[in-house]
Amino acid sequence: MKKILLSSFIAITTLVFSLTACAQARFIEGEHYKVISQTASAKPNVKEFFSFWCPHCFNFEPLVAQMKNKLDANVTFEKVHVNFMGFAGRELQDEVTRGMLIGRVLKNEQALNTAIFNYIHRQRATIASTDDVRSIFLVNGVSAEEFDKTAKSFAVKNMLRKNNKTIDEFRRFVSGVPNFIVNDKYQATFTRDMTPDDMVDLIVYLSEMK
Repeated sequence: MKKILLSSFIAITTLVFSLTACAQARFIEGEHYKVISQTASAKPNVKEFFSFWCPHCFNFEPLVAQMKNKLDANVTFEKVHVNFMGFAGRELQDEVTRGMLIGRVLKNEQALNTAIFNYIHRQRATIASTDDVRSIFLVNGVSAEEFDKTAKSFAVKNMLRKNNKTIDEFRRFVSGVPNFIVNDKYQATFTRDMTPDDMVDLIVYLSEMK
């Protein structure tokens, strides 16, 4: 019995090392990712820098969902909405960021993010003011009172400051979107020959690195 257990343990260990070696062979520093810091974050995390106006970010949403499903439970995934793209003015971009954070506070971020994306890219509608964001939320089940109260809350104001502080912290590395920073140390680079599965696996791989 002990021999069987030992053999099983050796087989599992060999498989784990084999898979790790395979991942290391697939993903090469300087080609598939960059090291942007000497130290990693205390807790594993993935930051997706994106813009609701960005068509590539919109098309990336299915891959983002796959990433979240494949990441270990202890890895935090955070969307960071940027305010430096040329799609709209800084103030309006911040107001749409506020919308994202309202959804986060209301525990309905994914559905409301999808509604904003669809409004811009499927309905081909224009967000020109906070009222447009408010209207999107009202159509998607958020009451006017709930939206207004949450928009003015300390939690949302604090989260908006944190979102923009994160942008400032990584701005020299993030010139376009979508962009992924993992463990505050690695920046993913998606090459033309990578499949969607490769992209997902790269993020998972980097999340396991120190």
